[in-house]
Parts: sequence; structure tokens; C-alpha cells
Amino acid sequence: MKDSNFLKEMNARSIWHPMTHPADSLANPPAIITGAAGVRITDIDGHETVDAVGGLWNVNLGFSCQPIKDSIAAQLDVLPYYSTFRGTTNDQVIQLAEELRTFFEPDGLTRAFFTSGGSDSVETALRLARQYHKIRGEAGRTKFLSLKKGYHGTHMGGASVNGNANFRTQYEPLLPGCFHIPAPYTYRNPFNESDPERLAQLCLQALEDEIAFQGAGTIAAFIMEPILGAGGVIPPHASFMPGVREICSRNGILLIADEVITAFGRTGSWSGSRHWGVQPDFMCTAKAITNGYFPFGAVMIAEGVAEVFENDTTGKAAIGHGYTYSGHPVGAAAALACLEETKRLNVPDNAAARGTQLYQGLLELQKKYSLIGDVRGGHGLMCAMELVSDQASKTPIDKKTIGALQEATYQAGAMVRVSGPNIILSPPLVLTESDANVILTALDAGFAAVA
Repeated sequence: MKDSNFLKEMNARSIWHPMTHPADSLANPPAIITGAAGVRITDIDGHETVDAVGGLWNVNLGFSCQPIKDSIAAQLDVLPYYSTFRGTTNDQVIQLAEELRTFFEPDGLTRAFFTSGGSDSVETALRLARQYHKIRGEAGRTKFLSLKKGYHGTHMGGASVNGNANFRTQYEPLLPGCFHIPAPYTYRNPFNESDPERLAQLCLQALEDEIAFQGAGTIAAFIMEPILGAGGVIPPHASFMPGVREICSRNGILLIADEVITAFGRTGSWSGSRHWGVQPDFMCTAKAITNGYFPFGAVMIAEGVAEVFENDTTGKAAIGHGYTYSGHPVGAAAALACLEETKRLNVPDNAAARGTQLYQGLLELQKKYSLIGDVRGGHGLMCAMELVSDQASKTPIDKKTIGALQEATYQAGAMVRVSGPNIILSPPLVLTESDANVILTALDAGFAAVA
């Protein structure tokens, strides 16, 4: 293997990385990860840390899940690939669809459309939502509503419903007919409302107002994350998502739950929708469906929506959409093994316990360091700290300081993620109590280094 300095130099010359300026790798060479086991990763210099990012929200079972690795190897020997386009399928994807039907039965979801990942799943749900209304004779329902601060991937449709300008501005004009309402974001909101329940009602009223302004008959779907993830881990009040469901149902608008992050146990419940007691019309999944070991995703579809498609006699329900790797047999085999392990380990219970531990630990850090403006969490293993240079004015921290904090925390033993002014924690759901303590100790050291 080439030495560390050579690879860091070649990385900057050869690769453009997602979500960063192309020149950034020259000034700030990334950590080159060369090994991983359990919840720990090792870089090319031999430095080992707890991975508090969980890969990218997706390695729920850690890096040593042997059943998934074995299933991938075995499937490669038997059927490494075949298409699921019209006329062919494979045994693994059929078995997986049946397992997912059972798994998501409490969410009212009974059919699966398979994709290559989260952005694909969002794009699929948006397209099927429009088609659903056309089949029913309401072709004018083409618009989409979503939340500011929400994140829905990077395809053109997903970017259009994204509620963060960083993912939109340089690619506009995007898909027309996409509109956003305020998120139930207690720390910063246009209503100056600090009570979560009252804020939820104000945001729901904003949704009602937007529907009235646009005209309910023009809107196809509302898409939301049950807990906003990349936007800074923003959990709504328990009344919010049920309120969205009621408003959508009353107005004939489909509800798309973007659960690319929250499905399969991360919230401390088996799905984010179930966490709030809501049954969506579509659910976008990916990431943890294969523990990150294979690019794969699925859009789960409610029984009522499926019946509209399957009972169509006009030909409008023919699906003119799909991906080369939809229902990939190796991905399906990986997902089957992953789902079995996920259920065997009952990961939501540990996610809830360790998430509470991390959340309480972050609140203690907030008492020590004035850089921490807000701490969010308390719903499974997804937590965030919003950093500020001044608590009174809530002025966001500068990039240099938060970058230095991330590096100091990494050197102290934990890989954490920076997203804007936020430090986000999304470790594997098999995290132990001692692993969580390592993360908190490393963050303490990181803050001490920059404070």
C-alpha cells in the first residue's frame, strides 16, 4: 500500500467529494479510513476511533455483521445479478418483499418498489404520487409540500423538496410546484415560539394556510422526515406528524414519510412513523436496510394506494420508472440477512437507551461550554448540538472553529459529523454504554481544545 501522504495527495488530485468544495481536499486532506470492526474505524495512520456517524446514518449493526457478509458472498456465487424489469425477477427479492410486508404491516404498508438508495427512493415516491392522482382522474394534483430544514436527497425531485438552500441554490431552477412550510424547530423559527406543542400547532396552521393558498386540488403529496436528520436532528412535538396526517387525509393529499434515516430502529421504534403513531401512504427507506454493505433501498406503499394502481383498467398505472439495480439479488440477500439480525438484536431498545445516555451527556456538556447553543435528541440514537459564538444572539459558530472542534474530537477518539453549525451524532445501534462514554469524553476534549 502507498504511504499516507501519497494517498492524501492523490485523493485531492483524483476525487471530487460529495457535499464539499472540490478544492477543500487540497487544504484539508480527509481521514483515509482503511479498517473497521464493531463500532470502531481505523485510519491509514493507525488511529482508531468510535464511529459516532455510523458510516452515514446507515451502519446500524456495526462493521462486523458476519451474517450480512456471508449472505453477500453466497449470493455472488449463485446469482450475482439479474434484472427485475418486466418479465423477470429473482427469488431473493421476492422473499425480501414478503419480509418487508410483515415488518411494515403496523405502518399499513404492503407493497415494495426497490431502488438503489435513498435519493432513488425519494424520486420514486414523488413520481408514484403524481401517477396515483392521474389514475384517479385528478391530473391537476402535481405540487409537493415539504418542511424547511428537511433533507430528501440529491436527485432533481429530492433537491426541489429539500428545505435547505445549500442543496438548492447552485442547481436552480429546480422542479416547479414545490413549496415549503416552517419546520417545528424550537431553537429557531419565524414565530419566536419556544414551546414545542404550541410551535407544532403554528406549523400545522401554516400547512393549512399553504394548502388553502395553493388549492388542495393542485397538491399531490406532503413529504417529511418523522425526525429531521441532516437538517440538524430536529424532533417535532408528538402532535405534529399526526396533525400532518389528518390534514393530508382531509384534503386528499398523500403523505410521504422519508425514513431513509429513521426506518429500522434508529428512533427507538421500528420506524419513525410508528414512533409518532402515523401510517403514511409511502415510506422511503434505504441506508440501514443492508447496514451500508450494499447500495439498496425500497419504497413501501400503503394498501389503499396499491389498490388504486392494481385495479386500474385504463393503462395509466403502467409504471414507466425503475433502476437497473432495482431488486438486485445480492442487495436483496444482504437486506434479508440484515433484517433478520436487526430483529434478533431488537435494536430499538438499545437505540433508546444509548440515545438517552448520549442526550443527557450532551446536556451536561452544554453546562460547561458556552459554544453549545442547543442540544437536540431524546428519540433514539440521533442527537445534535447546535453551536454558536454567542448564546444570546444565537450567532452560528464560524466554520474554522467547528472544523477545529471536529478534528480535536477525532484525535480524542470519536468521529463526529459537522453539518452547518451542528455536530451530529448517529452511531451504530449496537453501541455499548462504554462506547457512548468514549464519544462524550472525546467531545469534552474537543470543546476544551477550542474553548
